[in-house]
Amino acid sequence: MKRTVITLIIILIANVSFAMVKIRDISHVEGIRENQLIGYGLIVGLNGTGDKSGTDFTIQSLVNMMERMGITVNKDDVSVKNVAAVMVTAKLPPYSRAGTMLDVVVSSVGDSKSLEGGTLLMTPLSAANGQVYAVAQGPISVGGMNVSASGAGAVKNHPTVGMIPNGAIVEQEIPFMMDESEIVLTFKQRNLTDLVKAKDAIDKLVGQKVAKITSPSTLEVGVPESERGSFYVYLDTILSTQIEPTNLARVVVDERTGTIVMGADVRLNTVAVSHGNLTISINSTVEVQDPDFLGDGGGETQETQITVQEEDAKLMIVPEGVSISDLVKALNSIGVTPRDLISILQSIKAAGALHGELQVM
Repeated sequence: MKRTVITLIIILIANVSFAMVKIRDISHVEGIRENQLIGYGLIVGLNGTGDKSGTDFTIQSLVNMMERMGITVNKDDVSVKNVAAVMVTAKLPPYSRAGTMLDVVVSSVGDSKSLEGGTLLMTPLSAANGQVYAVAQGPISVGGMNVSASGAGAVKNHPTVGMIPNGAIVEQEIPFMMDESEIVLTFKQRNLTDLVKAKDAIDKLVGQKVAKITSPSTLEVGVPESERGSFYVYLDTILSTQIEPTNLARVVVDERTGTIVMGADVRLNTVAVSHGNLTISINSTVEVQDPDFLGDGGGETQETQITVQEEDAKLMIVPEGVSISDLVKALNSIGVTPRDLISILQSIKAAGALHGELQVM
């Protein structure tokens, strides 16, 4: 028996010349952010795919809702096969006004098989401070299915999670207080070079020194007196300023899938790489022998043959200062597989010859 393992490798090599990016794409403005909302609700109208009768919190929620509507019911007489308890989540964008529509995500918390065809009843959505900022309700769109018949079934995607586009209405606004004399930009990655580039680009655009680096990830931009009457126009101008981002010397390795992503700025010292593979093949042959005329000698015999083949190790010299593209060509020339390439990169890093961050996922 010979076993073959096929692994997929994806190597992304960035171009030396990078595209310009806007400051808004690599940073965010302090004080302008989204807020998470969450709520607990009920979905009705399911076609027998709701929570089972043993789901007590669904039954209790349904009974409480009926009683608030003036209908008295016995808890033991309630069947919830067409009802499901769900958690409703949404994101409240900054500067949202009362009446703004939000998309909501609905997720089952019981043992419902599918939320397809259901309708979410009015559900208050609150923030971390416990205050209600939006109310959600409406029919659910489910991008999956769960069907079964005669013991056989089929499940596609996740039928217990759905979405309601524009399914929530903002009822209360979250106040945002910004100091219109200063803009604080927090960069998503700690890269001092990008901060210096952003500072120089903003100063050049405004025509005076208004930007100041206050930390390895923070840039403060002053607002001139002449721009404070049109603060948000000035803010948009600052965020639209373009810079050439600095590429990180990083190699990301996913051992589970054999995926390797390499940055173009990774460099090597002079290093020698030796590579060889060991292949073991086990072949079993079963022979059936017919008995002779006396009835003796019949039966089966099994012959096992084991072959061990080792490839000749090849030594490849990688000179100092080569780029990542040269490294890939060199490793490909000695016939490495994705798994072998991962091991070689780890060994080169351990030897101190790989100048860049090696991140193993």
